[in-house]
Amino acid sequence: MHRTWKLTLAYDGTDFAGWQIQPGQPTVQGLLENALSQLEGGPVKAAGSGRTDAGVHALAQVASCSLRNPIPPHGLLKALNRLLPADIRLTDAAEASPGFHARHSAIAKTYEYRIYRGPVCPPFQARYTYSHPYPLDEEAMTRAARRFEGERDFRSFASAGGNDAEATVRIVFSSALLRHGDLLVYRVRGSGFLYRMVRNMVGTLLEVGRGNLRPADIDRIAEARDRRAAGPTAPAQGLFLAGVEYADEGAGQPGVNST
Repeated sequence: MHRTWKLTLAYDGTDFAGWQIQPGQPTVQGLLENALSQLEGGPVKAAGSGRTDAGVHALAQVASCSLRNPIPPHGLLKALNRLLPADIRLTDAAEASPGFHARHSAIAKTYEYRIYRGPVCPPFQARYTYSHPYPLDEEAMTRAARRFEGERDFRSFASAGGNDAEATVRIVFSSALLRHGDLLVYRVRGSGFLYRMVRNMVGTLLEVGRGNLRPADIDRIAEARDRRAAGPTAPAQGLFLAGVEYADEGAGQPGVNST
């Protein structure tokens, strides 16, 4: 009998070509499926909540899969972490309802982008932040960030190549820029995100900080529905998938780290 699993992973994306399997490239999905297949004794497909790009990290990526193996949640967590490399860790394993799908069942996602504002970025931060020690009008960036909130067409903030023919209307529930010591953290929660959408939003906020755009220009850029109207794509290493939400969070069997 097959059981459906909800797996939560954290990973350092620096050395991976993203989440999605790519021929001849190390990917998080590829390594997870390889580990699952070893446990199952046959091929296993794992679906992710989203396709993090090359160099992008995750605090709580969610994957779903189906297994015949009768292994309990705590055993699955331990076994997968023995098989996965140290820069990918399974943080939770829980049985889910048969219809659960990591991407299709998601109702909201949260991303964080971290900018290091100190004069010298420590080597231990370099892989996980975008170092920008130059002047920025952070107050203007904060006002601009709030203008992303609401339901609108985000085509201007979507890079070509990853959206297929999908609609480009999304809902951003919250969008805020906060200071934490030397870190300037952009945190955005939405119904879903287009290809490189968050990094393009951050690149546009940086243009506001540099004085090349005004906060009110966010509305004009969105209305243009043209990628060329927005700012450049911010570097990958500052971006984290921070969390994925589901309507039936409490359904199914508890995971080993569930609260």
